[in-house]
Amino acid sequence: MPIVSLGQNSANLLSLLAKFRFPLLLFFLAVFLIPASFSWDTPVRDTLVAAQGSNWKKSPLRKTYETIRKWGDWPQIMLVGALGFLVAKWKGNRRWSRIFLTAMVASTLAGMAANASRLTTGRTRPRESPKIEQGFYGPWHEGRWLIGVPAYNSFPSGHTATAFGFAAVIVLSSPVLGVLVAIPLAAAVAWASIGIGAHHPSDVTVSILLSFIVAWSVQRFGEALVVPSFVNSGKCAPRDSNPEPID
Repeated sequence: MPIVSLGQNSANLLSLLAKFRFPLLLFFLAVFLIPASFSWDTPVRDTLVAAQGSNWKKSPLRKTYETIRKWGDWPQIMLVGALGFLVAKWKGNRRWSRIFLTAMVASTLAGMAANASRLTTGRTRPRESPKIEQGFYGPWHEGRWLIGVPAYNSFPSGHTATAFGFAAVIVLSSPVLGVLVAIPLAAAVAWASIGIGAHHPSDVTVSILLSFIVAWSVQRFGEALVVPSFVNSGKCAPRDSNPEPID
């Protein structure tokens, strides 16, 4: 009996590890990437400032970054997701209806988590140097609240979390399309945030990791609660008794 019990416990442990292998992978990546990303902050910023020159604020590249960030913000991403959902629903494609709706939920939650965090960390934006010494000042500094003060809302990146929250669901559901389309678009938003001086590489790195864990959680645990009533109404046929997994 003890041997049988030990074997069963081992099997249960292996099953649990297999079920949570993706967040475990993210954890080990975070252990390496987050400290490394902080070491990239100063060299990357120094290189960008040196390359941008004195006319940076009027340059076409800055305007391009601003446009990318505008279209990579939450309202525009929700518009893309809603259009994708409606087209999939019109075509009767339940799988992609679920994917788009899940992506919208994950994007929203990832953005909310990042924005709630950055209101309290008090980290200065790269472009505030040398007027403000770079650092984490928390929600209160030198007799005033820093919550809601843009210069101190750098960590983590809300734009990046929102964009990668959406893209991560696409990657987990359709790896090829995710890698070829969704991730490059989200990465463009992340790089534009760095290039324009709104965020440090570490801000972006943490947001990407956060977005993937939120996306995985929504897809794994939240989809059954928030998706079926939207997907199964209207022209979409009822879900199969054994629906295909999207992870």
